[in-house]
Amino acid sequence: MRRTPIILTLAATLLGAAAALAQTAPPAKETPPPPAPPKNFSLPVVRKFDLPNGLKVRLVSYGEVPKVTVRLVTQTGNVDEGANEVWLGDVTGEMMQQGTATRSAEDIARQSALMGGALSVNVGMNQTVIGSDVFSESGPSAVALIADVARNPRFPAAELPRIKNDFLRRLSIERSQPQSVAAEKFLQVLFPNQVYGHYFPTPEMLQGYTLDQVRGFFDRNFGAARSSIYIVGRFDATAVEEAIRHNFSDWKAGAPPTNPAVNPVSRRAVYLIDRPGAVQSTLYIGLPTFDPSNPDYVPLVVTNALLGGSFGSRITSNIREQKGYTYSPFSLLSTRLHTGYWAEIADVSTNVTGPSIKEIIGEIDRLRREPPTPAELRGIQNYLAGTFVLRNSTRDGIAGQLAALDLYGLGEDYLRNYVQRVYAVTPADVQRMTQQYIDPAKLAIVVAGDKKAVAEQLKPYGEVIE
Repeated sequence: MRRTPIILTLAATLLGAAAALAQTAPPAKETPPPPAPPKNFSLPVVRKFDLPNGLKVRLVSYGEVPKVTVRLVTQTGNVDEGANEVWLGDVTGEMMQQGTATRSAEDIARQSALMGGALSVNVGMNQTVIGSDVFSESGPSAVALIADVARNPRFPAAELPRIKNDFLRRLSIERSQPQSVAAEKFLQVLFPNQVYGHYFPTPEMLQGYTLDQVRGFFDRNFGAARSSIYIVGRFDATAVEEAIRHNFSDWKAGAPPTNPAVNPVSRRAVYLIDRPGAVQSTLYIGLPTFDPSNPDYVPLVVTNALLGGSFGSRITSNIREQKGYTYSPFSLLSTRLHTGYWAEIADVSTNVTGPSIKEIIGEIDRLRREPPTPAELRGIQNYLAGTFVLRNSTRDGIAGQLAALDLYGLGEDYLRNYVQRVYAVTPADVQRMTQQYIDPAKLAIVVAGDKKAVAEQLKPYGEVIE
């Protein structure tokens, strides 16, 4: 007798089961429970005192993990470079890690590793940070090591050529990236002939830096009067305080921080950087704003997140999800001491360069005409509140926020009340922020792309400057 193959029998059984399931009404979807309201940020108690030479000390007992973050923050950086000294601060910071009067670079690395961390020197626009995250019992030793690097760098002449060559390679790589050259042009336009408009050195400038220039930058800008030390985590407070006083009390006060002159320019124009054959155009579209000391800063943060600064923002939804012009557009608020800027940044297909600009400006105009709905705004507020709490619930996050408070002259209530201030922003506030601070008539539009393909597309948006 002929038998039905087992595989056919199994297939028939599965088909029958599928048919039966298809005739069964699907169960009703359950509505997921609403998310709990984000918790407010709770700043731990900050113990503060100053040394007679001006060094500010901030001690924060935080967390259960037996580690401690030690950060020495000096109010100096690229802001103290001259027009012919771009990246001199960065070279100086790298040279500071090459050894001290009593420790070699290898000694610094080995001792840091034995403490459970790694010492780094990071030079920013307004602040330079020398720091490490170490085992709790190593807190006093980390203070001593950081003090040695900050106070007694050896600046070995043999290391300078290698470091300059490393920066030359970095410069070459960055100048080949459209995002970097667009950012450079954007800042030059917003801050012409000002320190905040400096972005890249020339290769000749970088290659020409001497050991005397490095030492001069260090001597002028590092000292107790413009420095703060932040200790956050689990640590022996008595031992750490003793280490701070022992290692920093006789540090020279030095000069007070510089106060940069800021005269930003708001002007509608299109700045074209030709990249022949490019299949994408890099866009930087924005204008000057202000730093967090301005009372409107938090409402502007909320406005930015709704407009382009979050994955669920309007510009992202428009040119990514709906139009497919780009993969990862975003907007940001970037701050400097006494100023800042808002910018929408995107890499878009060359053939839709003009339409992308049109949609970005269109979303700005729409928000200027009509406030968002309360529901849309609440989603953005939940996102901002949640990420703020998460971002600052770490040792490094707390130390960074305290350093920002000191830079911008803000009190601790700024952090404690931040979440409430986010939720206090109304739809009318968002509309007002857009009307007052994101004026399309003042937007600088930087485009790095193929001139032959995009020049005609750019003409409707202002004077095209090459």
